[in-house]
Amino acid sequence: MRVWISAATVCIIQLHLEAAELQNHQDQQPTPPPPSINISNPISAPHLKMASADSPQHDALLLLRQSIASSTAALPTLTSTPPTTPQTADDIPLSSAQYLHFPHSSTSLALTTPTRFLSSSKPVDLRSIYFAWLKREVAIPDYNAAALALNTALTADGGAGGTVQNLAFVERLDLITWLEGASEESEYIRPLAADAAGAAASAQVAAGKAVAPAAAGAGARNRTVDPRLQEIYNGERRMGDRNSVLRGVKPTDFSHVRKIAQTFIGRKPGAPASSSHSARPTALPHNPKPTRRPDPIILVSPSASSLLRMSNIKSFLESGLYVPPSDSLSTSTSTILHLSRIIPSIDTTRPIRFIVVDSPEQFKPEYWARVVAVFTTGQTWQFKNYKWQAPQELFRHALGVYVGWRGEAVPEAVRGWGRGVVSVALDPWSGGKETRWRDREGVEAVWRGVEEIMRVKGWSKESGPVNA
Repeated sequence: MRVWISAATVCIIQLHLEAAELQNHQDQQPTPPPPSINISNPISAPHLKMASADSPQHDALLLLRQSIASSTAALPTLTSTPPTTPQTADDIPLSSAQYLHFPHSSTSLALTTPTRFLSSSKPVDLRSIYFAWLKREVAIPDYNAAALALNTALTADGGAGGTVQNLAFVERLDLITWLEGASEESEYIRPLAADAAGAAASAQVAAGKAVAPAAAGAGARNRTVDPRLQEIYNGERRMGDRNSVLRGVKPTDFSHVRKIAQTFIGRKPGAPASSSHSARPTALPHNPKPTRRPDPIILVSPSASSLLRMSNIKSFLESGLYVPPSDSLSTSTSTILHLSRIIPSIDTTRPIRFIVVDSPEQFKPEYWARVVAVFTTGQTWQFKNYKWQAPQELFRHALGVYVGWRGEAVPEAVRGWGRGVVSVALDPWSGGKETRWRDREGVEAVWRGVEEIMRVKGWSKESGPVNA
């Protein structure tokens, strides 16, 4: 049996044999001894580097988030060495501390370390991030006063120096939501360098510009590739795999193909007038990211005459217990609260987290679609900064809740606002919790109204409102 071999095949075989011979010749060259390293002088060992603070293992934001998730408090320390005795976060004041120790990973970072959180396009240091987390539940004036006091202590005798950055309300809210694990993304946090490098490398591979990785062990010694061997390598054709050839370097819109296909689909005899394909978006997103269901918002009246304010709204809606705002049992002074409740028609397994505020001054335009309830005393000045200032229009988009004493008449203005307002009557306060068993009826009436408005607006298990 004869085998015919073309001249080109013989040439290719000869080139590969020559390359293998050159490779073996280089492998037989003696390996130069490694350079001596003076351990006491780190400058003499340029290839030994400290772990980057932007790596996932030493990223300040990730370490703080992991510490919060593991319920292991980060500890301010004076030195980078871990404390030898049990310590709490209050033992060393933040004004004199130099480092922040994370016990869960046995890592310490300087409090002046810049983080990936950006404010006005500038990185915020770790001390400011940690301070914002410690003051996550205080009111805005209290937070500003605490930041001023800390800056004064930092510059005083015995202080660590520097300043703590005062974050805006929206930045604090976004940061706290991310640190608590309720959000995986933040518009103020830039991605890790490793993630950005990975994305750039993927784009280079897709464009056919990526360089093949060196063989295992090649980095252990600096070898000069023979020019003839390099010429052979340059003549090779790099082949893509299924991951690189199926991905482009930029998103491509194929919506025009759908329009062309519709002309042929519509001509088929007996085809339905409307196709399920027409309900899909015309442009296919490139690598769509999973979206998190936003938190619905409840607005409370800031009026001093309101029976429910920020100081007692949480106990009322979560525990079904009314406590007067001025009572000693009611101690909350926060300007933003979070409470959770299972809404059966939306999600029967996971509680939905609600955000409670008493002012919309920090609202972004898209926040108004998330407003599901507004507590009111019947005074229209409450709505002067709202998107919908007319009560009749406002309560077509959100549930209105009026809370008054049992036996007192509902104001005529509130009754004129229509069926979008729920009236709740409470028994007068007698100084104890034992007689508050009827409060639960009013609370359930409020939650039934909230559930109905969320269902009408199109809230679902995985997404927010469809109809604003």
